[in-house]
Amino acid sequence: MRPRERRETSEQDLFRSRLDQIIDMKHALVKLARTIDWGFLEQTFGAVYTDKPGQPPLPTRLMAGLAILKHSYDLSDEALCDRWVENPYFQYFCGEEFFQHALVFDRSSLTRWRQRMGEDKLKALLQESLAVATRTEAMKPSDLACVVIDTTVQPKAVMFPTDAKLLNRARERLVRLTKKLGVSLRQSYARVGKLALIKHQRYAHAHQFKRANRSLRKLKTYLGRVIRDIERRIVRNEDLREAFVRPLFLARRVLEQERRQRGRKVYSLHAPEVECIGKGKAHRPYEFGVKVSVATTVKHSAGGQFVTHATALPGNPYDGHTLATVIPQMQALIGNILHRCITDAGYRGHNAPPDHKFKVYTSGQKRRVTPQIKHEFKRRAAIEPVIGHLKEHHRMGRNYLAHASGDAINAVLAAAGYNFRRLLAWLRFLLLRILIALDLAAQLKLA
Repeated sequence: MRPRERRETSEQDLFRSRLDQIIDMKHALVKLARTIDWGFLEQTFGAVYTDKPGQPPLPTRLMAGLAILKHSYDLSDEALCDRWVENPYFQYFCGEEFFQHALVFDRSSLTRWRQRMGEDKLKALLQESLAVATRTEAMKPSDLACVVIDTTVQPKAVMFPTDAKLLNRARERLVRLTKKLGVSLRQSYARVGKLALIKHQRYAHAHQFKRANRSLRKLKTYLGRVIRDIERRIVRNEDLREAFVRPLFLARRVLEQERRQRGRKVYSLHAPEVECIGKGKAHRPYEFGVKVSVATTVKHSAGGQFVTHATALPGNPYDGHTLATVIPQMQALIGNILHRCITDAGYRGHNAPPDHKFKVYTSGQKRRVTPQIKHEFKRRAAIEPVIGHLKEHHRMGRNYLAHASGDAINAVLAAAGYNFRRLLAWLRFLLLRILIALDLAAQLKLA
C-alpha cells in the first residue's frame, strides 16, 4: 500500500496541547519545515510503493524528516529515537501536531526505509536542499553553474585489517556457524588459534619477524584444516552446502591471498566490499572504505558553501575517469547546465563527456586559462573544509550502513544533511537580522 500522508488538520484536543502552541514558531527548524516542499518528496518517494493490499507504510514526511535530522545532527539511529521523543521541534519537523510521549515508529523502520528508497530516490533530499537554498536566497541559481569537484574516501566501520586477524576471524566465523547448524568438527582450534594470534602480534611488535611469520603459518594451517573438515562433512547435504557457500568462499580467499598481490582482496569478512585506498596522506597512508566524489559551488554563496553532488564510486577508479559518470548525474540533479568544472591535478586525462571536454579545468593548466578562471582556481581548495565537515559532523567519516548500497546511501544523506545544516544556520541569521532591524526601528522612533 501507499503511505497515509499527513496533512495539517488544526484539530484541538482537550487533554493535549498542540505543538504550534508550545514551541517557538520562529525557531530555525520550524522555518525549515515550512520551507521544504514535502509534496515533492512524497511524490518522489511514493513512486516505490504499489497499491497492493497490506499494512500502509509510515508517512513520507516522518521518514524523510528523520533522515534529514539524523545526518544534520550526526546522530545514530538509537540516539535519533531518543532525541525525537524528548525534542518537540524534532516532532514538529516530522509532521506531528501533538507532542508524542512514545515512539510512533520502530528503530528498524529507518533501516528498511533507507533500503527501500535506495541511492536514486534519496538524491531527492539533496535536490530539495538546493531548492530550499534558492527559495530562501541562501544561494543564487547561477551559483550552480560553476563547481569544484574532488574525491575523498568514506571509511567503513571495520577493524584495521592484518593477515593474522583475518585468518583467525575467518576460522572463528566458520566454527561459530558449524555450532549453529549442528556440524561437529574434529577440532575447532579455538585455544591454540587465539594463542597463535597473540604471539604473532607480540613478535611483530618486537620486530621478530621470523617468529611472527611462524605464527602466521600456524594460523593458515588451522584455517585450512577447518575448511577441509567442513567440506568433508557437508559433501552429501545440499542444505548445509548452500549455507556454507559464502563463508567458505570468503575463507578460501583470505587463505589464498598474498600480501602484495594485485587485484581485489578481502579486508573485512562482514564487509567484503571494502577497498584499500591510498590518497597520499602522511598521517593516514591507507584508508579502507569506498571512494566518494563530492562537488561544491565555486562561489561562496550567502548561506555558505553548498554541496551540489555526492556519489560513491566503487572499484577505486582513477579520479579523471569518474567525470563521465559524475557530470551527467550532477546536471540531472541540479537541473542546470554546468559552464565550468574546477578540479585538482588528479583529474588530468579525464574522460568528461564531449559537451564538457573543454569545460573542465585542472590545477596547473596553462592553455585556455583566462584571468577569471585563474581567480576561480584560487577557490578550488574551498572544497577541502567542506569534505572535512562532511566527515566530522555528518557521518561520512565512518560508514555504519551495510553493503555497497549502504556506501552509496550514506554519501548522499551526508551531503543532504550538510546542506540542511547550512540552511538552519542561514535561517537563524535571517531571524537575527530581522530582530536587529526591528530593534533599530524602535530606537529611531524613541529618538
